[in-house]
Amino acid sequence: MRTVRTTAELREALGQPGSIGLVPTMGAFHEGHLSLFRAARAECDLVVVSLFVNPAQFAAGEDLERYPRDEERDASLAKNASVDVLFVPNPEEIYPPGFQTWVEVEELGRILEGTFRPGHFRGVATVCLKLFNLVHPDRAYFGQKDAQQAAVIRRMVLDLGLDVEIRVCPTVRGRDGLALSSRNAYLSPEERKAALSLPRALAANDPALLDGLEVDYFETADFEPRVLAAAVRIGKTRLIDNLVLEGEPS
Repeated sequence: MRTVRTTAELREALGQPGSIGLVPTMGAFHEGHLSLFRAARAECDLVVVSLFVNPAQFAAGEDLERYPRDEERDASLAKNASVDVLFVPNPEEIYPPGFQTWVEVEELGRILEGTFRPGHFRGVATVCLKLFNLVHPDRAYFGQKDAQQAAVIRRMVLDLGLDVEIRVCPTVRGRDGLALSSRNAYLSPEERKAALSLPRALAANDPALLDGLEVDYFETADFEPRVLAAAVRIGKTRLIDNLVLEGEPS
């Protein structure tokens, strides 16, 4: 595996024939990320993983500074998963001085997560478009846990006529049923027990099971596929999850 940090290094690493799969990430890899790496490895000749904690998708007061970071561990996991290129840019590589061009998926970006995290999907869409332009992937891989993110990216690809296939892979859960998330690391043992009411409430379609948690939303979303989506706050940690109501992520 080759680790690259600049656009020039990335272009050199991509200079070989064959299909390219891109997995955009913010690091702190867990089995959910590894499942995306494996999906890309099975379908593509060259697998590129980006590791970039994107400041543009964090609002003031969110967890940008404390977001889990361990590049050495992430690089080891990526290498063991047969990733070919790990792209670890600094913020200036993605957002050069004077940067002022943004992508906004208006309607999809304003509901659910967009209501509680204004500007979040503007940052997501912009960094993904930037990565698509740098890597030129044939396929890009996302997790179903972030269903709204996947819907936003699909809309952007359709609207802008981008030549990339968006692949959405099933949510990976722990043995206790909690969807894997880098932010799970924030939870104390007691908070993790409380968090288990989130997947249980979704499975039962019963928001009453979230009693005692601060609920941002619990509602159906007409994404593709249609989902029941929810977001809760447990202490200082905010978690999202969803249940596919029809169809399978593909």
